[in-house]
Amino acid sequence: MAVTTLTHLNFTGNARSALEFYQSVFGGHLMVMAHGTQLESQTDDRDTGYVPMAADDPDAGRVAFGMVVAENGFRIAAYDVLGTTGTNPAGGIAAPPGQAAPRARGVTHTEPFFVLLNGDSLDELTPLWNGLSQNGTVIADLGPAPFAPVYGMVTDRFGITWVFGLTQGG
Repeated sequence: MAVTTLTHLNFTGNARSALEFYQSVFGGHLMVMAHGTQLESQTDDRDTGYVPMAADDPDAGRVAFGMVVAENGFRIAAYDVLGTTGTNPAGGIAAPPGQAAPRARGVTHTEPFFVLLNGDSLDELTPLWNGLSQNGTVIADLGPAPFAPVYGMVTDRFGITWVFGLTQGG
């Protein structure tokens, strides 16, 4: 029996934009179910559907569940927390970019979670780093560190902090 976990991010109105951004970085297939009354058009790499809700409801059109699944094993899920529109200027539950959480010795210590992203090599991780760091905040540059052969930390433009490393044996 295998047990796995999946990161699920909670946003306050821009889960769709975040999922589309992560798909642009990692590739793969995007699936989005939104609250509403009509079905969106579908393309080759996106599935869309709707969870019934009155069209005039303030939460109509918000993401009820979304997920990116890539061939390289990357998986991430997200949704918009109902009734939270506008509570965070960045649209995410995490600290908004530009309002960084306090850091101790260059490492974030006040955020409720990080997303740990491991790859087999620096070559595999570098394009993902480049994508996530666009319009984000680099906390620790990607490269060798005293405690790891590869390490990096970046907060993306949606306020999510990613910690990069090598898979065990990588």
